[in-house]
Amino acid sequence: MTRLSNVPKLTTVVLMVVLLSHQLAGPGTSRAGAAETPAAAAADLNAVLDHFQQHYQATTSFSAKFDQTITRPGAPPQRRRGTIYYQKPGKLRWEFEGSQPETIVSDGKTIYDFDPALNQVVETPLTQAFRGHAAAAFLLGAGNVKRDFKAEALSDSDGLVQLALTPKQGDEQIAAGIERNTYNIVTLSLGDAMGNRTQFKFNSIMLNPPLEASQFTFTPPDGVDIVQAGNPH
Repeated sequence: MTRLSNVPKLTTVVLMVVLLSHQLAGPGTSRAGAAETPAAAAADLNAVLDHFQQHYQATTSFSAKFDQTITRPGAPPQRRRGTIYYQKPGKLRWEFEGSQPETIVSDGKTIYDFDPALNQVVETPLTQAFRGHAAAAFLLGAGNVKRDFKAEALSDSDGLVQLALTPKQGDEQIAAGIERNTYNIVTLSLGDAMGNRTQFKFNSIMLNPPLEASQFTFTPPDGVDIVQAGNPH
C-alpha cells in the first residue's frame, strides 16, 4: 500500500513548526474590552508581529509535547499525541504515539516520513515538499513573518490572544491561540478549502534546549518500502 502524496501533511508539519518557533517575547497585544481606533489596532498587531520575528530569530531550537485532532467532513475526529523537536537550520523530529505511530524526520535536506502501519518511508527533498517556498524558508531559518504571512487579530478572551495568519503562498487557514501571561502559543488550528482541519494543543514547551544530532538522522528499518517523492508541482 503506497500513499499517493504526503505533501499536504508535510506542509502542515512545517507551518506548525514555523508558528511554534515564533513564541512571543513580550507584550504588544491589547486587552479584551479595550476600545481601539483602527490605527491603534494596526499598531498593536504590528508590535505583535515584530515580537514574532525577533523571537524567531533568537530561537535556535525547541521541543514540546502536543495533542493533535484532525477533523474531516463526514468522518469521525482522529486524535494523536506526541513530541516535536526542532533545530535550525531545517532539522526536525516529529514523533506520533499511540495506536497510529509515525515518525517524521528532517535532516535539513530531506524529510523522511516513516509509517509503520504501511511499512513505508517517504523521502522528500526539503525544497520540494511544499507548494510555496515560504514554509521551507522558515524551517531553514530564513523566514520573515511580515513578508510571508497576512496577519489579523481575531480576539482577546479566556486568557488567549487569537491571531489569524494566512501564508501569502498557499491557501491554509491558520489560527494561533497565544497565552497572554507567557506569550507561548498553546493552541494552533490549520484548515483548508475542503473543510479539513488540524488542531494542536501544546505543553511542556522548552526554548533553546540542547538537542542531540542523532535526533535528526533517520535510517530506514530493514525491509521497509522506500518511496522517493517527486516534485509536487
